[in-house]
Amino acid sequence: MSAGALPFRLKLAFGVGQLATGAMNMSLALFLLFYYNQVLGLPGTLAGLAVGASVLLDGVSDPLIGSFSDHWRSRLGRRHPFMYASILPLVVSFYFLFYPLVDSEFGLFLWLMVFANVARTSMTLFNIPHLALGAEMTEDHGQRSALVAYRVFFVYGGIVGCVVLGFGLFFAPTPEFANGQLNAAAYPGFGLLLAVLMGGAIFWTAWGTRSGVQSSPGDPEGARATVIGALVRVFRDLLDSLRNLSFRWLFGGMLSIYAVGGVNAALALYMLNYFWEVGAAGTMLVVVGAPVGAMLGAFLAPAVFERWSKRAGLIVGTLGWAFWQTLPVALRLLGYFPENGDAVLLPLLVGMQVVQGVCVAQADVGFGSMVADVVDEQEYDSGKRQEGMFFASTYFAGKASSGIGAIVAGVALDLISWPRGAHIETAADIPAGTIVDLGVVYGPMVAGFGFVSVWCFSRYRLTRQRHSEILRVLARRRAGAA
Repeated sequence: MSAGALPFRLKLAFGVGQLATGAMNMSLALFLLFYYNQVLGLPGTLAGLAVGASVLLDGVSDPLIGSFSDHWRSRLGRRHPFMYASILPLVVSFYFLFYPLVDSEFGLFLWLMVFANVARTSMTLFNIPHLALGAEMTEDHGQRSALVAYRVFFVYGGIVGCVVLGFGLFFAPTPEFANGQLNAAAYPGFGLLLAVLMGGAIFWTAWGTRSGVQSSPGDPEGARATVIGALVRVFRDLLDSLRNLSFRWLFGGMLSIYAVGGVNAALALYMLNYFWEVGAAGTMLVVVGAPVGAMLGAFLAPAVFERWSKRAGLIVGTLGWAFWQTLPVALRLLGYFPENGDAVLLPLLVGMQVVQGVCVAQADVGFGSMVADVVDEQEYDSGKRQEGMFFASTYFAGKASSGIGAIVAGVALDLISWPRGAHIETAADIPAGTIVDLGVVYGPMVAGFGFVSVWCFSRYRLTRQRHSEILRVLARRRAGAA
């Protein structure tokens, strides 16, 4: 664990792997429900249930992988074996997710649920050890925020890359499909290219960080534990992490914000195609607005935290997300926003997304750095370092809540009688009242839950001064043990 500045090459290698995370999360959140529901014709409730069930089933793997990587012992350390092992299953399962070999309604439902689950679990096999590795690389307050900033930057870089490749290359308008997102034949190529790029990014990170940290040797009994013993240990580690009061408030806040984010991500293409009617090029610009803003905001975050605090950045970032998510939809529903086709509509939407992204980055960097600080507090209280379990718990919160969000979005589409099929090309094919209902679900109805998250985050009490005191005590303990 380093107490000084980390070299640029190491921070770069650590961050690059999150290109895969960003690309996968965006592709599944933005395109997956639309592809199976609108393009392939799977009912919204079934598509939402399949996506949601796959997320919830995959969530079981989070604490397992976190605990196993905390206790693992090998010549490659605790984290890297899992990172390497994730690459092949991720590449294969992600490709077949966008290349279903069945066409019946029930077949599509099972295919979506199975391959979405395998792809997500494979990504978890990389992500949990990778996030834990970041907490091991440095304990310096500022360097830890900087390292998380690199990670967040590349997450949103992966999102931008996914959107640009999707709308700019695979889903561009063609003579047969004025709306390229309705072209079923484009999706397999999209899945294949992203799968290969994600595998390459993960390998870069695993290889590039192999000498960047001397991982703890792990539990000598960890690799030899029986299955029952390992499961008992996982349950015990999970309970230990949830006993930490600081972590419980962070965990609760993220459950709420990820749930509403899951609804909005699943409905984004519906909004852009039919509520705002910005066209293919406009859709790409609006969708990349938030991640571009987040990439800029990621490197502002350490300075913001230095001047104020990580908690302040997390709270302000969450409030900013809720405000900018609600504002344009609310103004349109009230009749105070430019009409579709107006020359200023697209710049306004893009600008608001950029500002929203800057806010989101403060929340993302703050949250990741705060969880790493909680790991130190946990070691202070219990003598255990549980990076894997803490980050697994937060990762599970995100996936479980986004899975619930996907279910809610799918059910909402059926409740408002949303028409499906590749023949639904424009807003003219949809009743006006149904489009209004979509806006209500997407904007004001769900963004209000952001205030629940803010209330949880406000209860977090681990200050920078307290964290510094904890580090001094831990340093004395380690020196004594040595």
